[in-house]
Amino acid sequence: MISVQQLQQTIGYRFRDPALLTEALTHSSYANELRAKKQDIRCNERLEFLGDSVLSIIVSEHLFSHFDLPEGELTKLRAGVVQSSALASYARRISLGSYLYLGRGEEKTNGRDRQSLLENAFEALLAAIYLDAGKEGKETVARFLLPFIDEELAKIMGTGLHKDYKTELQQLIQQAEGDFLEYVLVGESGPDHNKVFRTEARLNSNVIGRGEGKSKRESEQNAAKEALTLFGTLE
Repeated sequence: MISVQQLQQTIGYRFRDPALLTEALTHSSYANELRAKKQDIRCNERLEFLGDSVLSIIVSEHLFSHFDLPEGELTKLRAGVVQSSALASYARRISLGSYLYLGRGEEKTNGRDRQSLLENAFEALLAAIYLDAGKEGKETVARFLLPFIDEELAKIMGTGLHKDYKTELQQLIQQAEGDFLEYVLVGESGPDHNKVFRTEARLNSNVIGRGEGKSKRESEQNAAKEALTLFGTLE
């Protein structure tokens, strides 16, 4: 196993309490082997539990601040960047598997590159940084985490899915000075638990797109999408 000093250099954070980092890197298989020898050591499962929540709040705030999308689309984006395969890929980029304390069985069965194990260890590492950094915990984790998230988002957005049509339309309109873009709710129907909203995108009071959705925001996105199609920027 490589020295954890190298890992700290890679992630750009030096732990005040090295025991937290050791705990984050300790798989239950290794902890169980030591307990059998009457040596008490914590595995990373508790940190993994906390890390999952730290990951969720940081990613959720980041998406909410940068994408004017309806709740359903934000949820899909978040799921894409925090899914097991994505987290394991972030772990591989910092060679996290090389630093793990594994039991003999996990070592023999290539545990250092197992997706679920890497995912859990990455979440545990986030929690360890969060706790070690104290009051600056969330900001410190965000500085480390968000470059991975943004790169993964770029891949997802590159597929054409989850596009932020309102932002794209706004950027197009801003190229001409003096134009005024607005979204006007023109109707809604259905019961309270299953409403459908209808919105018009208007440029200088002229309708350039219409959209429907199960929320006002979704209907605005669809209106912007129709407007972009009208302008020829979407097929």
